[in-house]
Amino acid sequence: PVSMLPPPPPFSAAQHMGSPQLARGEPLFQKKKKTIRLFWNEVRPMDWQYKNHKCCKDSLWNKLDPIKLDTSKLEHLFETKSKELPVTKKTAADGKRQEIIVLDSKRSNAINIGLTVLPPPRTIKTAILNFDEYALNKEGIEKILTMIPTEEEKQKIQEAQLANPDIPLGSAEQFLLTLSSISELSARLQLWAFKMDYELIEKEVAEPLQDLKEGMDQLENNKTLRYILSTLLTIGNFLNGSNAKGFELSYLEKVPEVKDTVHKQSLLHHACSIVVEKFPDSTDLYSEIGAITRSAKVDFDQLQENLSQMERRCKASWDHLKVIAKHEMKPALKQKMSEFLKDCAERIIILKIVHRRIINRFHAFLLFLGHPSYAIRDVNIYKFCKIVSEFALEYRTTRERVLQQKQKRANHRERNKTRGKMITDTGKFSSTPASSQNQPQGLQYAEDAAEHENMKAVLRSSLQAGESSSSVVPGVRTRTRANRGRIGSWNTMNDDSPNATDDAADEIMDRIVKSATQVPSQRAVPRERKRSRANRKSLRRTLKSGLTPEEAKALGLISTSEMQV
Repeated sequence: PVSMLPPPPPFSAAQHMGSPQLARGEPLFQKKKKTIRLFWNEVRPMDWQYKNHKCCKDSLWNKLDPIKLDTSKLEHLFETKSKELPVTKKTAADGKRQEIIVLDSKRSNAINIGLTVLPPPRTIKTAILNFDEYALNKEGIEKILTMIPTEEEKQKIQEAQLANPDIPLGSAEQFLLTLSSISELSARLQLWAFKMDYELIEKEVAEPLQDLKEGMDQLENNKTLRYILSTLLTIGNFLNGSNAKGFELSYLEKVPEVKDTVHKQSLLHHACSIVVEKFPDSTDLYSEIGAITRSAKVDFDQLQENLSQMERRCKASWDHLKVIAKHEMKPALKQKMSEFLKDCAERIIILKIVHRRIINRFHAFLLFLGHPSYAIRDVNIYKFCKIVSEFALEYRTTRERVLQQKQKRANHRERNKTRGKMITDTGKFSSTPASSQNQPQGLQYAEDAAEHENMKAVLRSSLQAGESSSSVVPGVRTRTRANRGRIGSWNTMNDDSPNATDDAADEIMDRIVKSATQVPSQRAVPRERKRSRANRKSLRRTLKSGLTPEEAKALGLISTSEMQV
């Protein structure tokens, strides 16, 4: 059988090209300069084993005639500008890995820091193409907007990658290369950013307008503000000797600065005192104008600029959507974004109408307050609200101070009513009928009076029992030592009546415990200081030694005639 294998190629086949035989992998030319490379896939016709096959005869490459070239010219034309392209090979600490670094260190570090708060780079491209809000949030989009590669950076990275195909790019360079592969990257990010920002921007415009509207209603219907303005107007007309009908509210910021020449109290203090005295139903004002306080923190000129910026960004987003739609974009996503932008445009138009009407209403409110028509457009809303809010805060502080002083004066007058009087001359301790009639009558007072009479009866009976049974000289107090093992003996008693004084003592103790456990009523007189314990006498000592005539008289147990006898 005839062998189908072709014979091995002759060793002189390499000489058909007219070039010397070269070892595989050895360069044909020697270069003095580094040139760009052509990244082709090399074929080797000399390695074909089926040369005699009908489809595998001499290769095209074997039929080409050699050409002489001006290598110096080619070397000059295709020289790589290595000095203009700052390509460095960064070796890792372990010495095993190298990276291509094209960007300057500041830009590279900024991108690497930004990558730490972003999802993995392999998911970012898909998230941007699909507007995936779960993969990228608002902060991530704003961060990527600062990393968009320029054309120069894109070209440098591509050239460095072609020049060093075996060395991977650095993380920053690889991320920029990934971003540059996304069509209309800037338009996509700006459209997406507007979509995520719109609700917050709309809220920042709508809420201050609503607060301003509510604030004007609060000022117009507030009674306390009318009381204050009426008081200030009256004081001002008196001091000025005029008959003014009103004044601009801008003067409110100067009211705390005007002081009297005697006590150096502010005009606000005197006006507040008059309002508190004349109008008890007045309030602190500040707690009733919360909308004005919130409006005092808003720059309405900036709010108008934000509204105009919303309109510009909405129009630009329409243009971005048209550009993106020319490239790859899902129909459902396109429909969704179109409906969103249409809704935004309608809401922005409504916001502009609301803004214009509320500003016109504020101008009408200034006319209501008496401002001249030629000056209302020059009034700054922020400054007006700030003056009113700060005045209300000052008024609340002054009002609290005035009320505290009023309470202190009332307490002082109450103390002066009992100053210089004995405790037995006041309240329920008074022994004279006239003083007792001056005390307020009531259920609790009746109970206290009955308790007082019962206590007097017990003490009187105890006094009489002590005088009849005691062998000591009347008026001289004695003290006996208590028996060990007992709580103590109440008095020097006869053997005939041992239970009389015990029953009296038990009754006294029961009444004391009962009176101590009762809920005390409000005191008619302020509480006095603690008296010295030097002259304190216990109940036990009183029952043992008896009461002196002076003590019995002070308690109303005996009359003056009995004492003389």
